[in-house]
Amino acid sequence: MLHDTETPWSADTFRDALYALESSYWARHPFHERLHSGRLDKHELRLWVANRWYYQRCLPQKDAAIIANCPLPQVRRQWLSRIVYHDGTEDRAGGAEKWLRLAEAVGLDRAEVVSERHVLPGVRFAVDAYVDFARRRPWLEAAASGLTELFSPGLLAYRLGRMREHYPWIAEDGFAYFTARIDVVAAEGRSLLELVVEHATTHAQQQACVAALAFKCEVLHGVLDAIDYHSAARGPTDAPR
Repeated sequence: MLHDTETPWSADTFRDALYALESSYWARHPFHERLHSGRLDKHELRLWVANRWYYQRCLPQKDAAIIANCPLPQVRRQWLSRIVYHDGTEDRAGGAEKWLRLAEAVGLDRAEVVSERHVLPGVRFAVDAYVDFARRRPWLEAAASGLTELFSPGLLAYRLGRMREHYPWIAEDGFAYFTARIDVVAAEGRSLLELVVEHATTHAQQQACVAALAFKCEVLHGVLDAIDYHSAARGPTDAPR
């Protein structure tokens, strides 16, 4: 049996290694740049919303897989709130419901989005790979993959401002997902970072967590690559109407 004999990174070095992946985040993906500069027409915007729905609705399944693989009750209790955040409660809309409101605000039929008939094969493949990763890998690695939260607060605020500016026809209620997420994502990211730093006690675990975050960045790029390719290859007439 192989043993991890390398000295673990210090907490600061480990954090730096995770933050170094910010340049791999999807903030500067060409599709996002077109979205933020107002260069998407209504059909392309709807295609993005319909496909991003698949990612949004799979997040609670990813989180449930982490809970299922985690032997620590204190972590399971903490993680449960993430499922509730996305799925909501009987009295409070969750992130998935807020995304469906955005879908309606851009002119999509809710039932059509939920049916997932517009989800591209590349998007489905990337998102399914992410859920499968959470099911198969140790809970700590799966949790670390979610550290893209460290990179998203600025992007969310920027996107909200640009969408309000360039797509004024979208009703304000359609932006509820972004306004709600901005309020919580920074704190969630910091909390998750400290959780990962606390439990990754060996060099091998630290390296695996960095690799997991890199994988998540690749998943996100895969989602946008599929959408961007479809938009360029087939044009807006093939997007949801």
